Amino acid sequence: MASLPIKPDPYYQDERVSGKRSRATEVTGAAAPVLSYRDENFTDEVARATQPAWEKLHDLMPDVEWLLKAPLVHKINRLKRERRAIILAHNYQAPEIFYGVADFTGDSLELARRAAALSEDGAPIAVMCGGNFMAWTVKVLAPARRVLIPDVQAGCSLAESISAADVRLLKERYLGAPVVTYVNTSAEVKAESDICCTSANALEIVVAAARAFKSKRVVFLPDHYLAMNVAAQTPIEIIAWRGTCMVHERFTVQQIRDLREQFPGVRVLVHPEAPPEVCAVADFVGSTSGMIKDVGLSHANKVVMVTECSMADNVAAANPGVQFVRPCVLCPHMQRITLQKILACLETLQPEVKIAPEVAARARRPIERMLELSSRFKSQAAKATLD
Repeated sequence: MASLPIKPDPYYQDERVSGKRSRATEVTGAAAPVLSYRDENFTDEVARATQPAWEKLHDLMPDVEWLLKAPLVHKINRLKRERRAIILAHNYQAPEIFYGVADFTGDSLELARRAAALSEDGAPIAVMCGGNFMAWTVKVLAPARRVLIPDVQAGCSLAESISAADVRLLKERYLGAPVVTYVNTSAEVKAESDICCTSANALEIVVAAARAFKSKRVVFLPDHYLAMNVAAQTPIEIIAWRGTCMVHERFTVQQIRDLREQFPGVRVLVHPEAPPEVCAVADFVGSTSGMIKDVGLSHANKVVMVTECSMADNVAAANPGVQFVRPCVLCPHMQRITLQKILACLETLQPEVKIAPEVAARARRPIERMLELSSRFKSQAAKATLD
């Protein structure tokens, strides 16, 4: 597999950008404790309105923390209804956002589908709680909708690793090869691409693109490790850009070995943005949604999710009785999204995502091709199951 260099990433050598810790926790499934404390912020009304979220979160945070966050959750949900806004949250968002204020949650592919399907008449405002590239994707798919992101600095090391000019040079160098672009990219990069993919459908998209272009090779960008993991499953030559996720690149084989030794019988789930040697020692490799499904289907008693740390909290809340081991690496970009910023975003209707119409129109085509193919893959899988 060929690979290409990228610009230096300022985060690579800075260990301060992610908190690292190892812990094992288990959500009990017991009823949430009744919080009798009241003040001008945590009132009876707030307690009643936020009780469903507290039922999910009580095993994940101390009471005193929820007393501070619940009033913000209540304000956001009330203002969201007044604004007729929807909140989309990626699986990596903090539990109080994921369970407290989000209307729709999921991985990049699921959120893209939601954005494409929703009517602007029903929800003229969409707030994306995730990386800014996710907000750009929503705006591209729903140009008439007002799309907000609580913090424009919530970026992505993958998206920052490549520019539209880089893609144009790749197309000149590898004439006739389709350009498959991971969703973790800017609208400008997508506009230069032939089709997009996510970690959930990367292999199928690569195969379909090579077949459609009658090409024996595919340009895959910008995630080098995801490209390598796809290349290991197909004879198609993959020309890979050398971008990496600043979270997943940090995991090592030795960490996995240590975890297995420390927690015998643990089931190891790895995201395909991790290095191939890490994926090779996993029990399951898949997207964030794939990991969530595996937790339910495998019936494992003990699980480690080798991905961004907040996700394990969200999955744990939905799977009481399963022990979750966390070799915790936090994404500093995802951590930029907070309840306070979501509230300010709804109050001011800023920051708003803006994309030049001509760029949005060109970026929409590769995303829609991905969604069309993904629906076809899903239908074929369902038919195969019935057969």
